[in-house]
Amino acid sequence: MEDNVLNPVADDQRRSGWALLANTAGVGTTLAMLLIGGGASYLVGVWWTIGMAAVSAIFGAVIGTLTCRVSQSTGTSSTVTSRFHGLGASGSALASLMFATMVICFLALENALLYHGTLFMLGWSPSTANAVVIYGVFTLVWIALALFGVQLVQRTSLLLTIVAAVLMVAVVVVAFNKSSLSPGDVLAFRPDGVGSAEIMGTLASMMGMAGALALTSADFSRYARTSRDVRIMSIGGAVIVNFLVVVLGALLYQAGDTVVAAYLEEPGRAAVAAAQPGATIPEKVQSLAHTNAGAYFVVLAGFLGFLVMYAAQVKAQVINAYTSSLSLTNLVDALIGRAPSRILMVLVANALALIAVWGDILSLLGQLLGALGIATCSLSALLITDFQLTRGRRSGGLVERFNWAGIIALVVGFGVSYYLFTTGVFQLGFLVTLVLTPAIYLALRRTVLRPGTGTSYVKATAALREIEDAEAVAH
Repeated sequence: MEDNVLNPVADDQRRSGWALLANTAGVGTTLAMLLIGGGASYLVGVWWTIGMAAVSAIFGAVIGTLTCRVSQSTGTSSTVTSRFHGLGASGSALASLMFATMVICFLALENALLYHGTLFMLGWSPSTANAVVIYGVFTLVWIALALFGVQLVQRTSLLLTIVAAVLMVAVVVVAFNKSSLSPGDVLAFRPDGVGSAEIMGTLASMMGMAGALALTSADFSRYARTSRDVRIMSIGGAVIVNFLVVVLGALLYQAGDTVVAAYLEEPGRAAVAAAQPGATIPEKVQSLAHTNAGAYFVVLAGFLGFLVMYAAQVKAQVINAYTSSLSLTNLVDALIGRAPSRILMVLVANALALIAVWGDILSLLGQLLGALGIATCSLSALLITDFQLTRGRRSGGLVERFNWAGIIALVVGFGVSYYLFTTGVFQLGFLVTLVLTPAIYLALRRTVLRPGTGTSYVKATAALREIEDAEAVAH
């Protein structure tokens, strides 16, 4: 199993941006992104969804490129990079906790969507027995591939991503052909009462995915050869995931709703319809739209659509299981100074994902995405600020155990922004933290909490590829 968990990636393992793009695009060509696009279209309409997707793609490309550049320079994953930039060797546990929570939530979310899609295809009703069997099989497959098949998945990721993308487009085309609505009707759809609150809420949700993709891309950017390769993978991933897949989701849902409704009304589908929540067909369709993006593939393309659903998920779930174990490994190492077994961390990540599924993570999607947008932007802003403006690196492989300025900036930046978001004072909390976190960090780092204040220097597990010549000071 290839790791490079706590060590920088060697030059001979570096790859081109086009090869890495398969990973960044592959992690987002999933049911969850289609669900986000479809859900947004119900809230603000198709044209607003397209516009917000474009904004999130531009934002994701910029912040992703800058964040990935930091990891590319150190050759380490995003959470290990925070040891050198922003948080310190032990303080990086905070970044690991944030990142692990994010990826495990997506591992759980994709599991739940795949579970509901499987039930729909097989015509089964939700039950404890079905959940144990289906989730159990999923978990065993993700664990096996994360432990022994990561290189296989990475080699085939480009093919799987292309296949999934082509088939997603094909299913959308089928939806338009079968729908009773014209393309103009679909594009013109806009619910009543769309205002600034709905638009900002939609944008906040999309930024959650943009920020999540930026940090996930940073894990892969440690393999990038040059800054040009970083731009290719970051910008390409943002365009594909944050724009194209989201727009496909909006079109699929709006064109496919009438087809799904007609499917459930067929006399031979009575059992399938009865298994869906809701008293009426429109209510059942809305339930499927918010919990079961895979059902649209099954209705529109039958067994082929079922295969598309799995093709879209397998590569993403293996990457989720893998990257979550990276974060958990750094979390434990930062806390106790010993790297745990990667096998154990893969098992822990999948166990936590099952707990999140049990906690009905689908019902918390809106809150999750809003929090993710703030958390990921806080961490990215801190990494970028330290790398670009303070260059807080030390020679001899020594780093601060705790960078208190960074820890305080991250906690305060996230806390204030999340409070404004949850109370409805200002829904675009990610914008607040993009300004607040760097401002607090620079103010503290250059005044009362200069490098070395209130902490000691320790030898980092990982080393930097680029180290400035400076005298290491031990306290």
